[in-house]
Order: sequence, then C-alpha cells, then structure tokens
Amino acid sequence: MKKIAVLTSGGDAPGMNAAIRAVVRKAIHDDMEVYGVNHGFNGLINNDIKKMGLGDVGDIIHRGGTFLYSARCEEFKTLKGRQKAADNLTALGIEGLVVIGGDGTYMGASELGKLGIKTVGVPATIDNDIAGTDVTIGYDTALNTIVDMIDRIRDTATSHERTFIIEVMGRDSGELALNAGLAAGAETIFIPERDTKMADVAGRIQAGLDRGKKHSLIVVAEGVMSAEYCSTELAKYINIETRISVLGHIQRGGKPSASDRVLGSRLGAYAVSLLQHGQSGVGAGISKNELTATDFTYVQVHDKQYDNSIYLLSKELSI
Repeated sequence: MKKIAVLTSGGDAPGMNAAIRAVVRKAIHDDMEVYGVNHGFNGLINNDIKKMGLGDVGDIIHRGGTFLYSARCEEFKTLKGRQKAADNLTALGIEGLVVIGGDGTYMGASELGKLGIKTVGVPATIDNDIAGTDVTIGYDTALNTIVDMIDRIRDTATSHERTFIIEVMGRDSGELALNAGLAAGAETIFIPERDTKMADVAGRIQAGLDRGKKHSLIVVAEGVMSAEYCSTELAKYINIETRISVLGHIQRGGKPSASDRVLGSRLGAYAVSLLQHGQSGVGAGISKNELTATDFTYVQVHDKQYDNSIYLLSKELSI
C-alpha cells in the first residue's frame, strides 16, 4: 500500500490531533504518501483532500479538537454519496483510509469498505462507549475536566450548604458520570445502565442531613434525564434547596492529557500498520495495554459493558 488518507468524524475528542499526527508520521516514515481529509465524510464527497507532510502535523499534539475539522454529512448516508467519496479516493490512488471517531464513524467506514476502500478505525469519543477497546481517545481528558469542574462546584455547595445536581455528557453510556461521580465523591450517580429510584436518592440525602451533613452532589448522565428534571423530581420527595449545573461542551475541550496523547499516538500508528498488513474493516483498540484489532461488525452489534463494581463501590463509599 502506497497511499492512505485520514479523517476525523463525529464529536471532537481531545487526543484526535495526536492520532492524526501519528498516522501521518508513521506513514511517511514507512515511505507512504498520506492525505488529510477536511470535514470528515463531507470532505471525501467534496474532494477536500490534501497531501500531508511532516510539517503539517507539527505543533498539534498538545491541541484539543481536530485540526482536520469534523462535520455531519447527510449525503454520505446515500449510496450515491458514498460512491462519490470512494471514487474521489480512487482517483487519487488512495487505497486505505484511517477514520478517527466513534461508532457512527465506524459505520461510515464499514460502508466505504463495501465499495472497495480498505478502512481502519481509531476510537475517539469522550463517552468511552466503543466495544473492542478498554478506553477511547478523549475519555481521560474529559473525565479529568469533569472532576475538576465538580471540585469547584463542591466549594460553592459547601459554602452555601446546598445540593448541587451536575449534568454531564453520556447519552447511552454512563462511563463519564460513573467515574467522575466516584472520583469527585458524589452522593448519587444516575447512569443509563442502572435504574435509580428518586425516593432512594431523597432517603440518602435525608440520612445525611440527619447526621449533620449540609451539602450533597448528584451527578446525572444526560441520557437519563436533565439536571433540571432531576431537580423537579427530587423536590417531590424532599424539601431541600438545589442548584443545577449543566457542564455542556466544556467537557469536550481543552488540551489532551498525557494519557490521551500517548493513546492517540499508539492507536494512530497502529492503524497504519494494520492497513500495511492488509487488514480492513477493523477498529484499532487497546486491551490490558496490548494493541488489538476488532471487526467493525462486532463493534456495531455489541454495547460496551460498564463496570458494575464501580457503581456498587460508589454507593458503598457515599454513605
């Protein structure tokens, strides 16, 4: 394989730039031509593809987001759009494509594979919800950002003796909420994987009040409910003053942590190696610190399992 391309798609995640850098430099090191695609699958369709050199990825490893940009692409959902994307790659002599993103990105790559383009995925999403890898690029940075924000909120909660409800990202996965809640010492954590009764939450808060505790922290994954709705429902069971805080897109931004820079570098370079060895239709990953490759078909039909022991531990420690 002499020519490959790389793109990012879906929600941005800190460490994506480290992965792009690794793809480009590994390819050049191995005497391959490498092309960057701007704006994800949109860029494939619109032929927004440029040849990359070493200097193009200089000074980006420490930057959040993705310097190749990301965008949704409705046209790519059609066979005509996907064929146009494949034709543009073929016209440039590009044989392989590294896609960096989440499960939707993997689905797009899988469809391109049906049109003759060899594809390898690199898991990058702050939700850490991709099967076939212990951790995804961006998760560690986002987790630390959330914990830092909750620590700051705790200062206000203790000063004003209030219960704060903090809404974090996680539509289908509670990884961020669960581990941030444990790390920040939250009394209650709502995640999509578990059914937590509001009456039990109120009882836990009341027990704390009875022994002199004057503030509480509740972490809610957005996929369960909004912080505002949580506050409204909680008020039906206990008469306390609450404040809500929706962390929003601040969770996505910021400089990637050292862990995400290392992970992005390892997975990006490994994706190139997989293409070189004829692999296609697989996602690069890491399991017990060993690099792995998992078929897209497996990733698409399996949900990543959360660690129930962490959930139980959080309840034990928040008495």
